[in-house]
Amino acid sequence: MRVESTLSPKKILVKRMDNIRFILIIALSTIILMLWQAWQADYGPEPETAKTETASATLKADVPESLNAHSQSGETEQNKQSVAASPESKVVESSKIITVKTDLYNLEIDTIGGTLRNLDLLAYPVEKENKIVNKLRATLGFEPEQKNLKPIRLLDGSAERLFLAQSGLIASRGSELLPNHHTEFQVDKENFQLDPNQNTLRVPLVWRDGKGMKVIKTYIFTRGSYLITLQQKVINDSDKDWTGSQYNQLLRLPYKDKKKNTFIRTYTGGVVYTNEDKYQKIKFDDMADENLNVTTKGGWSAIIQHYFASAWIPPADQENHFYTKELKNSHYVIGSYSPVVTVPANSEHIFAEELYEGPKIQTIMEKIAPGLELTVDYGWLTIIGKPIYWLLNKIHSLIGNWGWSILGVTLFIKTLFFKLSDVSYRSMAKMRKLQPKLKALKDRFGDDRQRFNTEMMALYKKEKVNPMGGCLPILVQIPVFISLYWVLIETVELRQAPFVLWIQDLSAQDPFFVLPVLMGITMKIQQSLNPAPVDPLQAKVIKMFPVVFTVFFLFFPAGLVVYWVMNNSLSIIQQWIITKNIEKED
Repeated sequence: MRVESTLSPKKILVKRMDNIRFILIIALSTIILMLWQAWQADYGPEPETAKTETASATLKADVPESLNAHSQSGETEQNKQSVAASPESKVVESSKIITVKTDLYNLEIDTIGGTLRNLDLLAYPVEKENKIVNKLRATLGFEPEQKNLKPIRLLDGSAERLFLAQSGLIASRGSELLPNHHTEFQVDKENFQLDPNQNTLRVPLVWRDGKGMKVIKTYIFTRGSYLITLQQKVINDSDKDWTGSQYNQLLRLPYKDKKKNTFIRTYTGGVVYTNEDKYQKIKFDDMADENLNVTTKGGWSAIIQHYFASAWIPPADQENHFYTKELKNSHYVIGSYSPVVTVPANSEHIFAEELYEGPKIQTIMEKIAPGLELTVDYGWLTIIGKPIYWLLNKIHSLIGNWGWSILGVTLFIKTLFFKLSDVSYRSMAKMRKLQPKLKALKDRFGDDRQRFNTEMMALYKKEKVNPMGGCLPILVQIPVFISLYWVLIETVELRQAPFVLWIQDLSAQDPFFVLPVLMGITMKIQQSLNPAPVDPLQAKVIKMFPVVFTVFFLFFPAGLVVYWVMNNSLSIIQQWIITKNIEKED
């Protein structure tokens, strides 16, 4: 015979209330674990990269075709010359490499196609030397830490980390084929450098077909700017009109994560911005499933990674066609081509495009193109993350130290949620005051769960205590905490930014683990001010949380731990005052 439950909905709710806070803490722990996994994905050991048989895709696949273009994959005379001049391996190894040095870059330009490769960001070393740590190590008789002080390499010509910026021209049907990124150019010299008295540096590459067609591909670098201008000048001295487009694309080999981490992490992949659909992520898997094929006025295409971005930005006043392709050996292409232009005989035309190669600094990127600052990816919490970054940046402009700026943001957020926290802490203080009475009920009705819940609800009603009052305000603040996490993780300005004393890099873990230990201590103090669960098992589990969280935070970036220690300290002060006042009440 089936026994029907005699519990009313109200009593069922009461029964569950005892577990709500425990479940909430478990949820918060899960979030911490996910954030730790995300940080490990970015700062932990790099996953092994996929090995490739060749360094590039085939000529027939990687040159885009506009709707009325010549078949670039056809065996025309120029294609035969291109294949002969630039076999697949020449995307990585060229017979002639142009070296360029500016105040911000060291890079190489391949004379095959005028392709940009091996671009180093001089202001951003891979790792930063911590002089305080090395001084202590020397005092103790240890060797200094070995750090990779080489600059970050954004574009890369190696087969294992292939990442190239390519460009070329697409001829319409009936027009002579002009150079694509497989065609060899000629240069007058192989070394270019931006001198101290120069504001701009021009690097020209020249191609001629011997029939009156000439192309001058020029890269223009500007002092203090991560924006590179590309001009492809078509000089038509033949007796026929030439019609065609220019294309610009990024080719990348993504890293293969054999661990297949399913936790959240910073995004690495393609991005397209259009007037119609705005900011769109296009993962490499998406490129494999379906080719992008969209036309819009303005817009841009990019491949982004943690802290840095590569973006082709065509003129905003023209209709641009954006595309993606999957090539062989897991190579992926994202780019765009311009509208068709006719260059009459005995005239010339300049195709122009800009390439951003540098850090994802929002205040710079938002001035370059609409939506480019969205490459600083806060995910679905962008609506909260952007105001937090704005506040962080404003405070830094006044203080000049990112660590103190984080403390300022923490104080502001704590003030913003002061009333919510007040409600939460008052509820917890009242619950704490009821602990002896709840324990007495537990001892008296422990074997009768239904009676215990009924008596507990009656006690809450009599004492005017809402057991949910301490949980809901915390739930409201969780999205803000997660948003702040992503702001601290995604903000390149915090990368290798010093704070005080031994904290010389806010984006790296505390080398002496002082901050995580302080966080654990503040969490233990705060826990002592909270009401203990009636259930003995839950109480034992919750007592372990300060230790568990401390272990998690050992590997967190120092900037996030600074926030957490400050937030806990302010919470302790507020909660201690409220708790003492409640305990003094009759």
